[in-house]
Amino acid sequence: MSFPLTTFILSIMTSSTPLLLAASGELVVEKSGVLNLGLEGMMLVGAVVGFAVTYHTGSALLGAFCGALAGMLLASVFAVLTLSLLANQVATGLALTIFGTGLSALAGSSYVGLAGPPIPILDVPVLSALPVIGPIVFQQNGFVYASFALLGAIAWFLYRSHAGLILRAVGDSHEAAHAIGYNVIGIRYLAVAFGGAMAGLAGADLSIGYNTNWAENMTAGRGWIALALVVFSTWRPFWLVVGAYLFGGIMYASLYVQGTGLAIPSQFVASLPYLATIAVLVAISRDRARIRLNAPACLGLSFRAAG
Repeated sequence: MSFPLTTFILSIMTSSTPLLLAASGELVVEKSGVLNLGLEGMMLVGAVVGFAVTYHTGSALLGAFCGALAGMLLASVFAVLTLSLLANQVATGLALTIFGTGLSALAGSSYVGLAGPPIPILDVPVLSALPVIGPIVFQQNGFVYASFALLGAIAWFLYRSHAGLILRAVGDSHEAAHAIGYNVIGIRYLAVAFGGAMAGLAGADLSIGYNTNWAENMTAGRGWIALALVVFSTWRPFWLVVGAYLFGGIMYASLYVQGTGLAIPSQFVASLPYLATIAVLVAISRDRARIRLNAPACLGLSFRAAG
């Protein structure tokens, strides 16, 4: 009885980790007042670069680093267009997703069907043998631990550091932040670059952690779900974890149901995560007071320094 339960929980954790990584980065971006809808494209580019580097070098760590770097470079293109050239953030983010999808398909065409090396799993002697808790806590890959460590660091940065206070001030009132001497554009560049790195890392997790292969469009809408998670959490780190594991569980459950052979149309089962996303966002939108209280006031608004 405990073995299937443990396996189910482990599967949910690995399924949720890419969502948590991508959403954590987007949380920082949106806290600075920037809306980047290009998560799906950055994740796909990170996935193909991460897999290619891991496949050729045998190093998952190097693959993860290069995947994050690829996401950061793609995010930098978005930053130049929206922050320096003042292009519309929504349109540019959508274009970034389309560009990333096409670029990853082109770059990854020669890697389809290839299998990369399995990522090392932490195995703590004695502790990992504990029933249920042991495998869940002490037998995970590095991406799972990194997702919690990074989110903890982000929460501390946003709410316990002076730099995080400045970032939130820029997101809430960029005019006021500029008036007291803060470099609004520079701060937003850094936030967007960090968000891109996290999206690229999430993509690398998909191709070398969650799977050990590359497939075209393998994100399967996870970038959009990660965007929805930030709204679901009302821009709060703790609820980001809850949302990521809720939607990750729904995504895995849909796959599990398909594997049981139940007489349910596969198309309906595959759509469950996205139907759940829509339902949750509709429910959250009814509480406008909470959204106004936590949403960055300048989210999606361009800034041009006077003079």
